[in-house]
Amino acid sequence: MLRGERVTLRAVAREDLDRLAGFANDLEVELAGGGDPPVPRAFERIVKDFEREVSEPPRDKTHFAIEADGECIGTCGLFNIDRTARHAELGIGIGDKEYWGRGYGREAVGLLLDYAFRLRNLRRVWLEVHSANERAIRAYRSCGFVEEGRMREHVWLGGRYVDNVVMGVMREEWVGE
Repeated sequence: MLRGERVTLRAVAREDLDRLAGFANDLEVELAGGGDPPVPRAFERIVKDFEREVSEPPRDKTHFAIEADGECIGTCGLFNIDRTARHAELGIGIGDKEYWGRGYGREAVGLLLDYAFRLRNLRRVWLEVHSANERAIRAYRSCGFVEEGRMREHVWLGGRYVDNVVMGVMREEWVGE
């Protein structure tokens, strides 16, 4: 649906679920994302969640598979879409570690921002990232995000507390325009 040089953002397909389950149950991938402590996710639960979203798509969420080299390498999307204030939260996870640190996430974020600002007519996109994920913070900054706030020692991550960083980009600040 949305094509970049190396990345395509498209609907999540049933064929992606095996790979997505593998990503969801990879401790290193889960710790990179931060947030809640990692827990095992049964394949059946992933299928059930997928089927629910296909049959009853949420109004405040747009979810994409990230495809590169013909494979699903992760997911991204806009969440908590506020149609009145015209803002949304961005989330992304590259589950295939072969694609970490090579610009694929940055390209996916750029495509998602283009979608948010140009096609959805949003005026602000924001996200939360734990401070230990320096690679992601650099990628977000290169896409125009700025740090808007920091919750000190807010995230329990792998045996220690780290800061939760809130970042945002306004349409007029967006580097894609």
